[in-house]
Amino acid sequence: MDLVPETDSPDRTNRPQPAAPAWKRWLYEVIFESDTPAGKAFDVALLFAICVSVLVVVLESVKSIRMEHAVLLRDLEWGFTALFTVEYIARLLCVRRPLVYARSFYGLVDLVAVLPSFISLFTAANYVMAIRILRLLRVFRVLKLAHFLQETETLVDALRASRRKVLVFVFAVLALVTVMGTLMYLVEGEAHGFNSIPHSIYWAIVTLTTVGYGDITPQTNLGRFIASCIMILGYGIIAVPTGIFSLELQQASRARNARACPECGTTELDPEARFCRRCGENLKH
Repeated sequence: MDLVPETDSPDRTNRPQPAAPAWKRWLYEVIFESDTPAGKAFDVALLFAICVSVLVVVLESVKSIRMEHAVLLRDLEWGFTALFTVEYIARLLCVRRPLVYARSFYGLVDLVAVLPSFISLFTAANYVMAIRILRLLRVFRVLKLAHFLQETETLVDALRASRRKVLVFVFAVLALVTVMGTLMYLVEGEAHGFNSIPHSIYWAIVTLTTVGYGDITPQTNLGRFIASCIMILGYGIIAVPTGIFSLELQQASRARNARACPECGTTELDPEARFCRRCGENLKH
């Protein structure tokens, strides 16, 4: 699975030795084994803590909220920092090779989750505190939960299957906006705000995506006609990649949920079917 970095796989080989203390093996199962009841509960609690801590960072960036609730936000931030620090130390304690985990993707993300708050003790730079938003990357760890895994793999399969079609479509759109932008540069010219071909291509992209900032507008009748055509074309173009991905997602989901009839061998079965549509065999044995 390419979407989620494969960093929990080394954790499997980094489990404590069978002769390790019982507390160490128990701690490893709770923290790293997401297929156990305790592991699932830990991951859900971790997800909640991550989301709330990110919300605190977001709210702290709003001046009015920061001025009114400065003490509460600061206490919450240090509370989450202490929690994540204890969690990080616990992860290092329960694995066989702590340095291997510390240098892994999630090990570095876990470290980044706690460092900004401690660095802020020595500097008041706002950008240092804003780095705390990287805690959101830790949500990908929770995607390892068993009940999320199949859905994630289906999504990745659909993305992988549709990537070539989407790339061809993107190149076609880039060619279209280049032609349209150049055409508008010739029709409108610098007198009407289309100062260069790159500037005109920017206008074509904004118009094609139906955003329409309004910072550049055509003034001639021919330019307005071309702009109208681009806007109408934009509605159809936006739907194309959505349709491509939706089709691949449906096919990927069908392939993962496919079942074979034990009697006739057909795989054209609905996921919730009780009887085979071809031979009538009972599928709920």
